[in-house]
This record gives sequence, structure tokens and C-alpha cells, in this order.
Amino acid sequence: MAKRRAKKTVRPAQRGDAAQRLRAALARCSKVKLIEILSECASADRAVLRRIMAHIELPASANELVRLTREAIAEATAFDARDINRNFDYDDEAYREVQRNLQRLIELGQLRPAMELSLELMDQGSYQVEASDEGLMTDDIKECLNPLLNALRQCDLPAAEVRAWCTAMISADRVGFICDEELRALRERFKA
Repeated sequence: MAKRRAKKTVRPAQRGDAAQRLRAALARCSKVKLIEILSECASADRAVLRRIMAHIELPASANELVRLTREAIAEATAFDARDINRNFDYDDEAYREVQRNLQRLIELGQLRPAMELSLELMDQGSYQVEASDEGLMTDDIKECLNPLLNALRQCDLPAAEVRAWCTAMISADRVGFICDEELRALRERFKA
């Protein structure tokens, strides 16, 4: 009769952690090689590019920020129509990119393009909230809009323009509760 062999188990220490091995290998790379690797990964995968850009603020013109923000809004608010009325996955990293880009536009004094982009975000984002089961992305949308709302409270834009934007934002909100109190309060503030 054949003898049973004891199973050879691989201990975690023997197996090693892939991330630790990668870190050690990257530590041995030259700076040029690391730049090449990161650039290649970022070019191949937009999510990787977004994660890198979250750590490294790249100089960008207002026009480029507008373009990047439009792309991020489209990625953040995308969902499969077959998943309507379910808790589907969404790209919260893209929402963070929208927030960063809107903040950068505000810092550049580009309130009007930021206001225009926020209308697009409200329209597409509230549709995503409406289509989902629990609207888990609502807080992400609010976090994107808060810096702009704060900037508009202190801006020198014509009152009629800010009121019109508030009204347009409220109208674009398909669910009727995304920053609705803040928008109504801002509209009232600019009536005075």
C-alpha cells in the first residue's frame, strides 16, 4: 500500500508578498526607468493616470482642465443601463478627479467654466443617482460641488448670473435633493 505524503504547505514568509517584491525591484530601478514605467502604465490605463495625478499636480491650462473635467464627469457618472435600480459600481476616483479639477479652476479664477461643468455634473450625476438603488454616489457629487458653492458665496460675479446658475442647477437635479438647500440659500443670498 502506498504511503500518503504530507502536504507541503507554503508559509506566508516563504511565499512573500508580491507588493513587497515589486517595491524592492522598483527601488533598484533608475529614475529614468521609473518614469518610463509610470508613463507607460498611465498611457495604457486612465485609472492609473488618475491615481498618479492625484499625487502629482500637473500644470494645466484652464482649457485643458475643462477638457479633463468633462472626461472625468463622463467616467464618474457612467453606468450600464442593465443595472438600473441596483447598487452598481461607479468610479469614485473619477469623482475625486472632478473635485480636484473644479478646485483648480476656482483657484485659477475660472468660475464660469467651473459653473458650466457643475451643471453637466448635476445633470449626469443626478441621473446616475436616479438610476441606482440607493444613490450611493450622492455624497461624491456634493463633495465635488461644495468648493464651487463656497467660492460663489464670496465671488464678484453679477448677482443675476449666480441666481440663474442656482436655478439651472436645481432644475438639472433629477432627484431634487443634491445640494438643494445650499443652492436655494445661495440664490436667496444673491437676491438681496
